[in-house]
Amino acid sequence: MNIFDIAVIGTALSLDAFGVSLSIGLNSKVKRTNKCMFAVSFGFFQFAFAFLGGLFGNLFNAYILEVPGVIGGIITAFVGVLMVKEGFNEQKECLLIKPKMYFVLGISVSIDALVIGFTVLNTINKLNLILKDTIYIGVITLCFSFSAFYIAKYLKKINLVCKYADYIGGIVLIVFGIHMMFF
Repeated sequence: MNIFDIAVIGTALSLDAFGVSLSIGLNSKVKRTNKCMFAVSFGFFQFAFAFLGGLFGNLFNAYILEVPGVIGGIITAFVGVLMVKEGFNEQKECLLIKPKMYFVLGISVSIDALVIGFTVLNTINKLNLILKDTIYIGVITLCFSFSAFYIAKYLKKINLVCKYADYIGGIVLIVFGIHMMFF
């Protein structure tokens, strides 16, 4: 597999993380440190799941092809519902800045990387090539996440977007979750 193929795969895998990062970035309660932690989490889990998928793909290809997208979709949609609920409650504390959310969202947007590892990267026989390719996928996701946070910084300046950020972000996550489950 050449570098262009891996770049295309990495870009496709990082789009979920991009959308979630954009949604998180619209929330004014989420600080820069939290955004960095989310971006690192998204990049790390994309790398880790693609790597594990590449290693164990031959064994699980026939059994776990559809399940990961459904699980990731359910988790993502659930977090979206929590964000919408948070918008209605006007809470002082932001759900997204809790440390466990780095793992929950990192895993939920990266489960599709496990499927890609199972189906695409499992043909690579050398461990160092799998490692190199999956690190590249993780770095692409990291870059996409940071760029989404940067874009969100400018979208927040629009009063309508800022006022309804929790609702918008929650709805985007619900749509991503449904998309991950059924498409």
